[in-house]
Amino acid sequence: MAVYREPISKKCKSLGISPAVLGYTHKKETTRKFGGGSSRRKVSEYGLQLKEKQKLKFIYGVLERQFYHYYELAVKEEGVTGENLLALLESRLDNVVFRMNMALTRREARQLVGHGHFTVNGKRVDIPSYRVKKGDIVALHERSKKSPKFAQIAELTRGRPAPTWLEVNKENQCATVAGKFGRDELDYDIQEHLVIELYSK
Repeated sequence: MAVYREPISKKCKSLGISPAVLGYTHKKETTRKFGGGSSRRKVSEYGLQLKEKQKLKFIYGVLERQFYHYYELAVKEEGVTGENLLALLESRLDNVVFRMNMALTRREARQLVGHGHFTVNGKRVDIPSYRVKKGDIVALHERSKKSPKFAQIAELTRGRPAPTWLEVNKENQCATVAGKFGRDELDYDIQEHLVIELYSK
């Protein structure tokens, strides 16, 4: 699991993303702009590529070795490599838990999955990087449904939309992977082709 000791808001500002992308909308609002820092210094092509890679790694909390493995898988799959990479990241169990609004942030989702609070197709899975596929049902474990923590999470994430490739059943606290990841549903800006170009050198 990636550990970032730099303040979240500072890291977000340097990468040009909003803390809301990480799920920090419940925090105190800030007037800071998240445009990626000063534009006075011209950034090299390598610098742009590196920044986009760091952005993805930070958003999903993935370290370099695992991130490169996702790139290798994306290259082997049919279709556009960049979109394949994004789909692989979105299919992580911790991300799915975050997307179905069962965690405030991906970091929290990673911890909840690791503690065995979720099942996939009825079987408990405690591996955050577990990849879900179409037809899988991700659900809160029966014993965990009694925890007041998840009632609090449901209240704090009320109104936060879920992607259309997930069919969320709030009453039963579960979600079905109903379709294929759609790049147009991403809630952040990314030039994934730059990441592919960086690794292709």
